[in-house]
Amino acid sequence: MDKSFVSNIKTHLSESKKIVVIPHLSPDADALGSCLAIYHFFNKNHEVSIISPNEYSEVLKFLPGENIIYRFDLSQDKSVKLINDAEIIFILDFNNLNRVRKLSPYIKESDAIKIMIDHHESPDDFAEYSYCDPSMSSTCEMVYNFLSKYNKDAIDKKIAECIYTGIVADTGSFRFPSTTSDTLRIASDLIKIGVEIDSIYQNLFNNYQFSRLKLLGKTLENFKKVKDLPVMYSLLSDEDQKINNFKKGDTEGFVNFGLSIEGILCSVLMIEKKDEGVVKLSFRSKGEITVNDFAANFFNGGGHIHAAGGVSHLSLAETEEKFLTDILTLSLIHI
Repeated sequence: MDKSFVSNIKTHLSESKKIVVIPHLSPDADALGSCLAIYHFFNKNHEVSIISPNEYSEVLKFLPGENIIYRFDLSQDKSVKLINDAEIIFILDFNNLNRVRKLSPYIKESDAIKIMIDHHESPDDFAEYSYCDPSMSSTCEMVYNFLSKYNKDAIDKKIAECIYTGIVADTGSFRFPSTTSDTLRIASDLIKIGVEIDSIYQNLFNNYQFSRLKLLGKTLENFKKVKDLPVMYSLLSDEDQKINNFKKGDTEGFVNFGLSIEGILCSVLMIEKKDEGVVKLSFRSKGEITVNDFAANFFNGGGHIHAAGGVSHLSLAETEEKFLTDILTLSLIHI
């Protein structure tokens, strides 16, 4: 992080300001954890609001302060007014305005100073101040770095819980390659502040409905191996989701199960969303196999080297057919 990043923001926040904090569409634990950490940190001296573009998993409602979040899809007039009145806008865990869809034009038109903190590849240039580093485990880790340099003593238990939740979620409980010694040091610092790791783990990973277990079973049942390639993929139809009472966030982590098979280097999950007219794809890989460029080139997506997402406007069957053709172009090493 550039030294001037913190000093410049301190200058802008030397007096009380109206601040809006925005995560990406369907925010995950890292996005909401980042937003709530910023909220709790700055709301002591500023007027801070969080606007989520849409709904998020009920599992994340345990995060301290979650109840103050506005949803643009439910409170559009209020959200637009907050953005129009904002003097500072924090852009967290995304770097392209396409990731907030209908919120995009309001952010573009806002005269507020925009501050981006994000760990994804290829950031767009629309923020006055940016702290972007795709080598980081999570945006929450970056938010900790920012806040600790801003005023480390102001990081209390609520802030620590929000940051720890995002880190543990985005690192797969510290299993993913993005986890570094710095990540573990920060986790240790957060525990010293008072984070109860068992409570967060239970809320984050052991707080689902029985219907989700059945949906996972259907996902596992549908897994197939691509012939002659170390690739597994699964499909979830709209009907599969309805039968198993799908709720936002239920499929989080399902794609990773493909990588648990010996010799598999890439796993893909395709989820039909008839109400949106799309099929959403999640890509995961390990070793020297990268999926971000593949997602960007063939499925209008992107993300990280080993974790990416995409979207198809074809039917589920047509998306599967396209995927099986396109996957042949992926540079699979050591087959």
